[in-house]
Amino acid sequence: MQQYSELLRTILEKRGIKTPIEADIFLNPDYERDLYDSFGMRDMEKACVKLFEVTGNKEKSIIYADYDCDGIPGAVILEDLFKKIGYKNYEVYIPGRNSEGYGLNLSAIKQFAEKKVKLLITIDLGITAVSEIAQAEVDGIDVIITDHHLPHKILPRAYAILNPKVDDYPEKMLCGAGVVFKFVQGFIKKYGEFYKINTGWEKWLLDMTGLATLSDLVPLLGENRVISYYGMKVLKKSPRPGLQKLLAKMKIEQKYLTEDDIGFMVTPRLNAASRMDDPMKAYELLSTDDEVKAGIIADHLSKINDDRKTMVASIMREVNKKLSARGGSAYGGENLDNLHEVIVIGNPEWRVGVLGLVAGKISNEHKKPVFVWGKDENDLIRGSCRSDGSVSLVELMTETREFFLEFGGHEFAGGFSVHNDKIHFLEEALSISYSKVKHNVEKNEVIYDIKSDLDVVNMKNWREIEKMAPFGLANPKPIFLFENVKIENIKKFGKNGSGEHLEITFSNNGKNKVKAISFFSNSESFKIPLAVDKKVNLLATFDLSRFRGKEELRLRIVDIL
Repeated sequence: MQQYSELLRTILEKRGIKTPIEADIFLNPDYERDLYDSFGMRDMEKACVKLFEVTGNKEKSIIYADYDCDGIPGAVILEDLFKKIGYKNYEVYIPGRNSEGYGLNLSAIKQFAEKKVKLLITIDLGITAVSEIAQAEVDGIDVIITDHHLPHKILPRAYAILNPKVDDYPEKMLCGAGVVFKFVQGFIKKYGEFYKINTGWEKWLLDMTGLATLSDLVPLLGENRVISYYGMKVLKKSPRPGLQKLLAKMKIEQKYLTEDDIGFMVTPRLNAASRMDDPMKAYELLSTDDEVKAGIIADHLSKINDDRKTMVASIMREVNKKLSARGGSAYGGENLDNLHEVIVIGNPEWRVGVLGLVAGKISNEHKKPVFVWGKDENDLIRGSCRSDGSVSLVELMTETREFFLEFGGHEFAGGFSVHNDKIHFLEEALSISYSKVKHNVEKNEVIYDIKSDLDVVNMKNWREIEKMAPFGLANPKPIFLFENVKIENIKKFGKNGSGEHLEITFSNNGKNKVKAISFFSNSESFKIPLAVDKKVNLLATFDLSRFRGKEELRLRIVDIL
């Protein structure tokens, strides 16, 4: 470990990386060495042979992808393979978030049967669609499931299932597009020579795989570390016109693209398509070769993303009033204890597509699991849920399953639909289930990687920390604790003078002044009131800004204590 700086060694050791070999594997991912063999997935051979037969016979197939920033890049990956092998008899189908909801649906399968479809490939969905896949097989449609979600007790009787959570594949935490990438990798390994595909061609697909891996909040360790590491390299030089136009619209220089840009800028605009309009718009942006079309769609997605922000802000104002009336102290009520262990809140008028964002905001504020509902275009109560980490949402919903028509998701995020006559009893039922399945989590524990003074904030140290990128779930940016630092200046800033963000200058007793920023914050956003000349303890990460082409190292505030 001696070849690494003391700062980097300390951070790595804190994260359980203690030997030179472990450090080298983590800091220098290797494409050939660190990716597992695709054929470690149980049905990979069957899936590749079936795809070869269907494409070779020019039979009709459907790519059926989820509507978010995992399924959509996954669809682009598979389409890129189809283009490469000259196969054209396929359609991409992405269900409407507001009209059809998540997953396979029987009316879509009926349409496919009428079109004489022979093969249906799911992306980022399908592992719980037992009855829908049974119907497809009855209609003569073979189904290859590619998914990464947790299965229910009974698996669908699909032709082939590619899902690391149902077999012995070593990387259990791939995202949906990651599974598709392994499928393409397997197909090329088996048939690449037949199609005269150059070795390594699939590496160009890592821009979409990396985008999805970073967007879907899977742990960035193991195979996902390799995918995100190379994904960022490919994203920085990806030739896709839609990606280039979207980045230009946001004034992001492609060669300096970061994982923060993906998470805070790119992903929300791609997800805005399904939340506010048609998810096919996001797919068309990423898949088109037409520069003019790409520019038009990039403008459109930016506009509807602004509409989405306005809609969420409006719903949050209504949420604040409702929770205040229930007694939530964070919203002006008298007593936080008046709120149940699980918060359920909704309104038939709220747009279903944005409710996950609303649930996330409420959960962050109240540190509780939150279920938010509205009504979809078919007058069905549907919603999204988010967890604070104290409970697995899938376990919680399974324990309360009689209340739901459908449910699914991850530990931290999920979707559901509810019987109309049961929605008003859901909060109490979930709160009772919560006590049975909750994890013992220590809340409000101050966690940091390194205790230091502000002298540590310099470009040399940033370059060391940057070797650990890309950062994300299970590989967060290192958090520094700066004790007893003085607030020199507090300044509001924001788009068009909105003042919605905060810039605070800190110093070691007047020496070595460092700027720190906190987005969507004000002086009341922290555990203690802020004032110039006050001494505080600061938790922060390093943040390199390239605003208007000027490099500036600063801090990003995590908390002020």
